[in-house]
Formats: sequence, C-alpha cells, structure tokens
Amino acid sequence: MQDKLTTIGFDADDTLWHNERFFKLTQEYFAELLADHADRDHLMDRLLKAETRNIRHYGYGIKGFTLSMIETAIEVTEDRVPARVIRQLIEAGQEMLAHPIELLPHARAAIEAVSGTHKVLLITKGDLIDQERKLAQSGLGDLFDGVEIVTEKTAATYASIFAQHGDGPEASMMVGNSMRSDVVAPIDAGCWGVYVPHGLVWEIEKAETPTTNPRFCELHDLGDLAALVARIS
Repeated sequence: MQDKLTTIGFDADDTLWHNERFFKLTQEYFAELLADHADRDHLMDRLLKAETRNIRHYGYGIKGFTLSMIETAIEVTEDRVPARVIRQLIEAGQEMLAHPIELLPHARAAIEAVSGTHKVLLITKGDLIDQERKLAQSGLGDLFDGVEIVTEKTAATYASIFAQHGDGPEASMMVGNSMRSDVVAPIDAGCWGVYVPHGLVWEIEKAETPTTNPRFCELHDLGDLAALVARIS
C-alpha cells in the first residue's frame, strides 16, 4: 500500500469561497414571501424535504434549490401561490447565480503552499456551468493539476479520481468543510480526510465525526494545512 502522501484534493464551496450563506439569505427571503401561508420552521422543513427528494432529479446547486423552493411554494399554498411569488423566486435564484465569488481566508496561500510538493486537485459537486463560473471568477484555476466536477461525492468517486490523477486513495488527502462529502466519504475510500469547519452547514451534509479514525484531521482554518501536510508527508 502506498503511504506517502502525494495528492491533495480541495473542495470548493465553503472551503475555498463563500457559498452557503447565500443559500441561507435566500431561504430567509423565501420565508418572508410565504409568511402568509406557512410558519418558518414548517416551511424550512418542507423545503429541506423537497431538496433531498430532488437531488436525484436536479443534482446539487442553485438551480435545483430554486426549483425546490418553487415546488415547496406550490405545495404549501395548495397550488394557489401567486405568479408574482414564482417570479420573485426565479429572480432570487438568478441573483445567486450572478453573485461574485469571495475567497475564504488563506484559500490561495494554502493551495500555493502545497502545490510545489504535491499534486493538487479541485473536487467539487454541483451544477457544471455554475461551478465552472465560480472557479473562473476565483482566480484559482491555474493552481490545480486537475478539476473534477462530480454529481456525488462517494467513496467510489474518490477512489476513481485519486487513482486517475494520483497514486490511489491511500496516498491522497481530501480537504473540505462537509463532514459527509469531504471527510467521511474519502476516509471510507482510504484517504486522509481533513475537516475545515465553515460554520454554516447544510443539513444534508451533516454526518457523525470519525474522531477515532487515524486518517481524520481537523483544522481551525486553511492556514494550518501546510504544517499538517508536512507532518504527514
């Protein structure tokens, strides 16, 4: 088994740049628009169920989120939601898609610090067009040796990517803010899983922390990554 760390994968949304806070802001707007039809907690519960149900149809990202809001609005109003509200939800989704990218602290420096000694990959999921837009706007694209935009992050996904771009999962590390997708799944594949908390977490991405697994690490922020990589390598 290859033990030497040679390849590092980075998540994108809420690891390298802000993302979830725009969803939270739009959810609050959604709650305001539907306030006369459902209380906030009930509405958020219905929206989460719609999002979870619709992932298999629309995948991850803003477009699927917008469609789930529209579907939820139709459901809670029993098909009586005004066309004006539908239009406002579409406009809210379009505004999210046009929002400029804001890098998180240490994002560029962390990638640059390890790219000289390790192969670095961007591994993200979501809408292809939107993820490509965000990567282009981030200015980080040229730092990566490879970019993979996938429909789902599973152990099999990571095993395949790190076999194709590196020396297999045992010689690889995944860095991200999602416990389920960026930590547990890569650890299940045999990788190192490095958790960098963001603060805002989508319910679907929550999972039990694998604290007893020797390949689990948690960092305060990306500024601590280079030192961790140096210790493991």
